[in-house]
Amino acid sequence: MSTTPEPINRITVEERLFSLVLALIATEIGLTKADILSTVQGYRQRYVHSGDNASLERQFERDKDDIRELGIPLETVEQPEDPGNNRNLRYRIPKGLYELPTDVSFSGDELMLLKLAATVWKEGSLSAESRRALTKLNALGGADGDPVLGYAPTLRVRDASFEPLSKAMDRAHVVSFLYLKPGEAAPRRRKVAPRAVVQHESRWHLFGTDLDAGATRTFLLSRIVGPVTVVPDLIAPESGPDAGQAALAELDALFTANVAEIEVLPGTDAAVRLGKRAADALGAEPTGALVLHYTDLNILADELAGFGPEVLVLSPPALRDAVLDRLLLVRDAHEHHELLEPLEARS
Repeated sequence: MSTTPEPINRITVEERLFSLVLALIATEIGLTKADILSTVQGYRQRYVHSGDNASLERQFERDKDDIRELGIPLETVEQPEDPGNNRNLRYRIPKGLYELPTDVSFSGDELMLLKLAATVWKEGSLSAESRRALTKLNALGGADGDPVLGYAPTLRVRDASFEPLSKAMDRAHVVSFLYLKPGEAAPRRRKVAPRAVVQHESRWHLFGTDLDAGATRTFLLSRIVGPVTVVPDLIAPESGPDAGQAALAELDALFTANVAEIEVLPGTDAAVRLGKRAADALGAEPTGALVLHYTDLNILADELAGFGPEVLVLSPPALRDAVLDRLLLVRDAHEHHELLEPLEARS
C-alpha cells in the first residue's frame, strides 16, 4: 500500500464538507477519525498511511465545528469496550434528524433553481442558514455539474472583513480592528462585539457594541483597515434575533434625516443618474433642484465630486465644502503633474 498521498485536485471546502456529511449520514454505527481521513473525498487525497496526519486531523476538527455551526446534528459515539479513548470515537449524523419533513418535496427543476440561487454567492459570504440550505439541497439530488442556465452568476463580497466578522458573530467572539474615519490622519483600533452585518444602500455595515465606548455603533466595512482579529478571553453577549432589524432601522432613520439639495446640468450623466434617484425617492419626476437622501456625507461627496462641473451642491454647507475639498485636491494634483512633466523631460 502506498505511503504517499494522492495528487491533490482542487477540492473546495464546500465539496469536502458535503462529502463528509454524506459519509456520516450513510453509516449507522459511525466512522472513526481514521476511517474518515482515509476514505472521504477531500481528506483521503492528503492522507498518509502509517504517516503523520496531524495537519489533516486539525482540518477535520475545524470541519466538525463548521458542520455543527450549520445546524447539522453531528454525534460522537464512544465504544463501550474502550470508554474515554478519543482514537476510537465514532462520528455519525442521525439520518432522521437531518431529513426534510415528509410533506416537503421539490421537482428536479425546482431543485436546480434553488441551487442556482444558493450558488450565486462565493468566497465564504454565505450566511450559516444559506450554507445549511445548500448542503441539504445537494443531499436531495442533482449533480453539481448539471446544466442550469449555462453559467451561474456570482455575487462577491468585496470587503475582506465580511467573512471574519460573520464567523465572529456566529461564535460569539469579540473582535478588534483598525477603523479609519474620514478626516482622521490615522486609523484607530476598535474593540467590538458584533451583533449584525447588514447591507444598506449597496454597502455592508457592521452593527455592534463598541466596548471602549460602551455603546452600539455602526461601522462601514470598507473603512476597516487590515485584518479582523479575535480578542481572546472575551465572549460577546447574545445579540438577539432582532439585531439586524435594529441596525437597518437605525440606518434607514439616518438616511431619511439627511437631505441634500443639488442642481445638475440638463442632459448630463449627473442629470440622468441623480435625477433617477431623486425620482425614485419622490415617486415622480423631479423638478427644479434635486433632493437626495443619504446615509454617509463623505460617500455622497465622493460621488458628487466625480461628476465635476455637472453638479452644484446647494445644501447642506458641510456637503458643499466636502465636494469642494475633493475638487481642489484633484486640481492641485493635476497642477503638480503638469509642473513635473517639463522637469522630467529635461532630466
